[in-house]
Parts: sequence; structure tokens; C-alpha cells
Amino acid sequence: MTWLLYGATGYTGRLVARRAVALGMRPVLAGRSAAKVVPLAAELGLEHRVFGLQEPGTIRRALDGVESVAHCAGPFTRTALPMAAACVETGTGYLDITGEIDVFESLYALGGRAAAAGVTLLPGAGFDVVPTDCVAALLAARLPDATQLDLAFVTRGGASPGTVRTAVESAADGGRIRSGGEIRTVPFASRQVRAAFPSGARTVVSVPWGDVSTAYHSTGIPDITTYTAVPAPALAATRMLRLGPLRGVVGGAVGRLVRGPGERALNGTGTGCEVWGRARDAAGNTVSATLTGPNPYKLTVDAVLRIVQRLPELAAGFQTPSRALGADFASTLDGVTVTMAALR
Repeated sequence: MTWLLYGATGYTGRLVARRAVALGMRPVLAGRSAAKVVPLAAELGLEHRVFGLQEPGTIRRALDGVESVAHCAGPFTRTALPMAAACVETGTGYLDITGEIDVFESLYALGGRAAAAGVTLLPGAGFDVVPTDCVAALLAARLPDATQLDLAFVTRGGASPGTVRTAVESAADGGRIRSGGEIRTVPFASRQVRAAFPSGARTVVSVPWGDVSTAYHSTGIPDITTYTAVPAPALAATRMLRLGPLRGVVGGAVGRLVRGPGERALNGTGTGCEVWGRARDAAGNTVSATLTGPNPYKLTVDAVLRIVQRLPELAAGFQTPSRALGADFASTLDGVTVTMAALR
């Protein structure tokens, strides 16, 4: 199968490319900068293509002969829809690693066209949102009449420039929850809950994580809130970032100051991820689950490379990871353990 890795020279894209080669895969490397794509392709002995995402015709021509695309070039609020639309028009399977709620919803809206074209659209094929989405689906299977879902995560080991830029933009835009089946804007960190992570209980605050979109499409649960641990100084900074000029200054500094986790952070101990989820029904019954996994970037690389090979066999249209691959998919990834608690 011929598949294309777009955004191959970004932090996550390089990890995906190098791991793919180590596993004997031969992706076509692509991006908008020849100065970056050509040397990486030469180093890895891979075919390459250089193109931007401004012109639909250019993208369609660049996808000639490609069966699937792994799209790793953010910010996905600007790049996902042009690539996904071209994939629908060319009959090319699509996955990305976005975690942005609005991107998921835009691709969901494109799902009807994709289904008619026989094309799979599977956003959130990395840490955003494979672990949380699968935990959500497992909880819904255990408590089918659940009306409320809380999902929380913590990570250790550092972040890439793209992840930090997205976090800055999301925090500055405020929080998002799903209530009564609708996505609603609320103040950032306006809710908090005590999450029983495997490493110990922690107080977490509400953040606009992708599952506000995807968990609803996976489970149908109408009320969904997503949480993580946010240090007090970071909470104060988000309030300042709502001022437009400061937001631009911080976003511009990210690329100069943030380089992403190094080899030690990727592979060392104490650099993994944890997820906690809890579902509740109208009668007050609850069920919870936890997940532990490796560094989020390692998990992302593993998930992307497994999913991209299966894209041609997956159901057409918009898909979430758990809908396309099953609620147990996360537990098949390297270093991931899922634990379900008894119904209470």
C-alpha cells in the first residue's frame, strides 16, 4: 500500500517517519518546504513530494497514486479540512492527529460526502484522542444508559511546538463542554473533579479536549466534560492570553523556545500518560476506568502506524478511533493497560 505522510518534517512527523522505516514501511514523505522534506527523504531513502495546502487542485495532483494519508501538519484548524476534502475527492483514506474540537466537528460535517465516496475520515488517530476515546467507549458499553461522562488525562515528558501552540490557542479561546448533546462555551477551568488516576488521585480542571466532540459521536452520551491537571501559574497565564496581542507574542515565541521531548523523555521512566474516565446514568449508577500508557508521542506514533495500514479496510465516512477499530484498540498499543472498575 502506498501512503503519504504529510507534515513529515514536524516533530511528530519525523518520529512517525523514522519509526515507519524501522518497521520496514515506505511512506511517501511530504510537506510544504523542499528545504526540509528533501534532506529527510534522502536520509531515509524515501520518495518525497513537496506541496502546500492552499490550492485544492495542487493537493489532488499530489495525492495521485496514494491510497492513504497520515496528516501530521498543524495547526489543524487551518490544514485539516483542505487535506481531508482533497482526500474525499481523490478516494484517499485520511487520518490525522488533531485534538481540536472544531476540527473534529468540521470533519464530521464532511462525513456524508466521504461515505458516498467510499473514503474513511479518521481524525484524532494519536494521543488525541485514541486513549480517551477508547475509555469512553468502554464505559458506555458497561453503562449503556449513561447520561454523563467525565474524562481526565495527565501526561509527563514535555510537549512539541505544535502541541504548545494549540494549547495556547485553545486556552485563550476559553473552555468547551457538551451539555444536552450540544457543544457549549464555558470559562476555561470552570469545573473541577477529583480523578482517581493509577498513580494517585488528583484534582483536575475542565479543558477543551477533543473528546467533547468525539466521545459524543462514539457513545451518544449527552453531557461530556474533559479535564487535565493545570498548574496555578498556567491558569493565570490563560487569563492573560485572552488579550489578543499577548496571545500573538506567546504563539510566536513557542517555535523558538520549545523543541519537543528528547530521546530520554520519550523513552525514560516517569514520562508516560494516564487517563481516568467515569460514566453516570440518571439513576446514579457509575462506572469508572483507567488507562496507563507510554509517552504520548510514542503512543501517537504507534497508533498512527497501526491505523494507516488499516484505513482501506475501515468503514467509510467520519469515524472515531473506537468506532472504527473497537473500544479495545487502545489496549493493543505498546505499553498500554486499561483497567475497568466494578459498576456501582
